[in-house]
Parts: sequence; C-alpha cells; structure tokens
Amino acid sequence: METQNYNCTFTVKNTPHEVFDAICRVSEWWSVNTEGSASHLDDVFTLRFGKTTVDFKITEMVPDKKITWLVTDCYLDWLNDKKEWKGTQLDFEITGTAEGTRMSMAHIGLVPGIECYNDCKKGWDFFAGDSLRKLITEHKGQPDMSKAERETAAV
Repeated sequence: METQNYNCTFTVKNTPHEVFDAICRVSEWWSVNTEGSASHLDDVFTLRFGKTTVDFKITEMVPDKKITWLVTDCYLDWLNDKKEWKGTQLDFEITGTAEGTRMSMAHIGLVPGIECYNDCKKGWDFFAGDSLRKLITEHKGQPDMSKAERETAAV
C-alpha cells in the first residue's frame, strides 16, 4: 500500500510569479511569529506557535515554479513525539494552466497514522488552502497570531 503524504492544491487567476512571491511571504499567511528569510535558496527560518517551533531550510528553489523547505528541527509542544516533523519537507509546485496558476503543496512525511496527522491536516487545510490562497487572491492572508497580536489587530 502506498503512503499518502498530505497534499493541498488550488488554482487561482494570478500569475506564477505572484503565487511564488506569496509562498515566500510566510509571515503573511502562516505565522506572524517568523524569524529569518524564506526568499532564497539556502535561507533558514523559524516559525513559532506558542511553545511550538519549526525550523526550515530552503533546499530547492526554481523561481515561479518550485520551492522545497526541509524541516531541520522542531518542537511540537502538543505531541508525544515533539520532533515528529524533523526531516519532513514541504514541496510547493507552481504550474501555469489555461485556467490560471495551479499551486500544489505536499508535506512529505505527513501521512495518515502519525500522531499529528489529523490536527496538522486541519491546520494545512486552513493555512495553505485558505490563508495562502487569500494572500494570493485578496492580498491579505490569515496568519496565526498571538492573543496580544489578535487584540491589537482588532483595534
């Protein structure tokens, strides 16, 4: 039986360059608590969600076509295996089509049966499927914010 990694795919009217650019602006669609850069090959960056941290390195980048992020370390606060994502990778593929631009994201290693699959699938469905798509199409994503940041943003 083949293992099924998490996948998210959508098509937008925007150009491949606009989709590529939005993916690189991680703090605008995934977490405002991002340190480092996600714009160039070999960049490293860290995302924080409360006590949870995930460290990435960009291992492949073909402008307007593909980006690969490797999880180099992590601390997944709510799991028994706090390092469950370490060594997994995120592959973003961008393809021009007759309908617009198709963005496909696969989280290689996030498969049914691992501890975080159900919760992480819900998270990706929102952050990649909704927030990233909104950043591309409406120029405003819905990244995770701390409670204080949410209160400030609401004012």
